[in-house]
Amino acid sequence: MNRAPALPGRRSRRRHDKRRGWPRTLAILVVCLPLLGGCGRQRSTGPVGSSGELPDQEVRNFVLTETDKGDPVWKLYARYAAMYDARNSIVARGVRVDFFDAQGKKTSELSAREGEIDQMSRDMTARGNVVIQTTEGTRMSTEELRFLNRTQKVRSDREVRFERAGNVLTGVGFESDPGLEHYKFLGRVHAQVRTSPGDLTGPQGGPK
Repeated sequence: MNRAPALPGRRSRRRHDKRRGWPRTLAILVVCLPLLGGCGRQRSTGPVGSSGELPDQEVRNFVLTETDKGDPVWKLYARYAAMYDARNSIVARGVRVDFFDAQGKKTSELSAREGEIDQMSRDMTARGNVVIQTTEGTRMSTEELRFLNRTQKVRSDREVRFERAGNVLTGVGFESDPGLEHYKFLGRVHAQVRTSPGDLTGPQGGPK
């Protein structure tokens, strides 16, 4: 296992706490209700996804925001979203997620062909050409990635390509914060150092 240095507590106020749960949920509802209000409760004329299950609601140009004490944590945009009430799930297509730091500044952007959001935990699974691009130029790509809302971590069990300052790391299994500052590969790591070894060095990888 190739580990980055221990991650300092990024935001202690994000720890799972029932007292924090209500403000976050309320913020999401405020965003969603205006979008869903015009859609009604009519079922779709056809199934979405491979299961053949009919969605309870469908929305175009969907937006979902997660906040902490009024500050944005992440904001999801999708060209299309289908809601499945029985399993508390939202299936979205054409997904983009902006992530923010404690000061409300955007740190990175995730894009994917499709995604699935758990309406209770707000965990997300992104699939199909998944890319995280940071504002500082670091890039990570894979075919499937899971975002855990409680811990603010992204994780993939697939092959991952990580690029920073002209250097490239590839491996199978990956975990990081959404800003790609503190990361680790879980196995089969290979490094290609294209510049001076300032950011990525050798098969061990990880930040300095």
